[in-house]
Amino acid sequence: MVKYFLGQSVLRSSWDQVFAAFWQRYPNPYSKHVLTEDIVHREVTPDQKLLSRRLLTKTNRMPRWAERLFPANVAHSVYILEDSIVDPQNQTMTTFTWNINHARLMVVEERCVYCVNSDNSGWTEIRREAWVSSSLFGVSRAVQEFGLARFKSNVTKTMKGFEYILAKLQGEAPSKTLVETAKEAKEKAKETALAATEKAKDLANKAATKQQQQQQLV
Repeated sequence: MVKYFLGQSVLRSSWDQVFAAFWQRYPNPYSKHVLTEDIVHREVTPDQKLLSRRLLTKTNRMPRWAERLFPANVAHSVYILEDSIVDPQNQTMTTFTWNINHARLMVVEERCVYCVNSDNSGWTEIRREAWVSSSLFGVSRAVQEFGLARFKSNVTKTMKGFEYILAKLQGEAPSKTLVETAKEAKEKAKETALAATEKAKDLANKAATKQQQQQQLV
C-alpha cells in the first residue's frame, strides 16, 4: 500500500515572481530543516525549456519508535533529488522530488506543477501530489502514516517560506514568524510589568509622603 496526497495551493504573486522566488527560497525562517542545496545539472533544451537537478540535504528526525529499529549511527540527514522543468512560454514549472537514502525505511515522492491561476492571472497555482511508501516489514503502515503527517506539516512550512521570500523580493515587510511574534509579546509584557511596578512604587511613595505630612500637621 502507498499513501497518496493531493493538494492545491495559491500564491498571490505572479508566475514570474514565484519562479524567481523558487530559486531563492532557502534559507528562510520556516526552512531550518534544510541544511544544504546544490545544483548538480542544468541545461536549456532546443525548445527553450530549462532543466535542472538539485541535491538537497535536510534533517531527518525519526519518531522514537523508529529510532529503536535502527542503529544509533544511522544518518539523521536525508538526501533529496529535485528535478525541475521550466517552460517559460507556457508559464509552467514542474518539479519532481524523492529521497535517495533511508529508502528502506520510507520513500516520499512529490510532484508539483506551478502554473497561472485560472481565476486570477496575477496569482500562481500549485498542484501538489505525493506518494509515501515503506518496505519495512511489520511497521510499514505506521511508517507511511507518520511520513504522510510529516509531509503535510512540511507543505505548510513550504508555503509560509514561499510567502516570506516573495514579500522580501517585492520589497514588503515579511510577516513575522510565530517565534518572532512570541518574542515581541514577551518583551512587551516585560515593559508593561516594569512600567506597572514603577507606577506602583511612585504611588506608594506619594502616599507615604502624604501620610508623613498629615502626621506632622497633627
